[in-house]
Amino acid sequence: MLVVDGLVKRFGGFTAVNSVSFKVEQGEILGLIGPNGSGKSTIFNMLSGTLIPTAGSIMFDGVELAGQAPHRIINGGVGRTFQIPRPFHRLSIFENVALAGYYGRGRHSRAKADEAAEKALHMVGLPTDRHASVDGLGAAGLKKLELAKALATGPKLLLADESLGGLDETEMDQAADMLRNIRDELGITIIWVEHIMGVLMRVVDRVMVLDHGEKISEGLPSEVAGDRRVIEVYLGTDADESQVAAAEARRRAGV
Repeated sequence: MLVVDGLVKRFGGFTAVNSVSFKVEQGEILGLIGPNGSGKSTIFNMLSGTLIPTAGSIMFDGVELAGQAPHRIINGGVGRTFQIPRPFHRLSIFENVALAGYYGRGRHSRAKADEAAEKALHMVGLPTDRHASVDGLGAAGLKKLELAKALATGPKLLLADESLGGLDETEMDQAADMLRNIRDELGITIIWVEHIMGVLMRVVDRVMVLDHGEKISEGLPSEVAGDRRVIEVYLGTDADESQVAAAEARRRAGV
């Protein structure tokens, strides 16, 4: 479904993403992880059109996305959530989601947008009451609202950006299960950026790891969790054998 080849993003003399290539199969959940500043958000911003790549190609269903405007990318079937929810507080929950649906794939009418909003809200477990206020939502509710807005656009590919941030352990498990259900029930392919690796590793099909803008590892969760380069990125290059052994033990235990 998605073929990214030689993606580069430079800001002046700083290279945020350096020649990153990867593929995503239809119906797959790909986890994208890495330390702060590793290039995860920059890649998401290029995939969604917020940033124009310096070099490289982004082919989605045979169409080049690199350089396209965000609204055209959304219309083409790529939706995304954001790390920090910023709803329109003067609109109701339903109106926030319907607004997103109006600009989605093939839904440029109020009736279709409302229908998309109702389905999306039902999927994430938020009220479909037309007057329910955004101000009553906690952290988990706002994350669900972000997800509902993205779903209302009718994506074939969903870019989920840190869907677990600010949630407690129970809410994290529920959010992770929700992403898996979205893939299983709606057939939506997902790329998921997340810092809470213990939860992500239980859900994704494959994992890609970035460090300083470069891809350093890619494969099954069990393979990536045991990769010495990945362990060094998270524990430091001076990680001793006991730390590596402990990381390996956690991997085998599924932690």
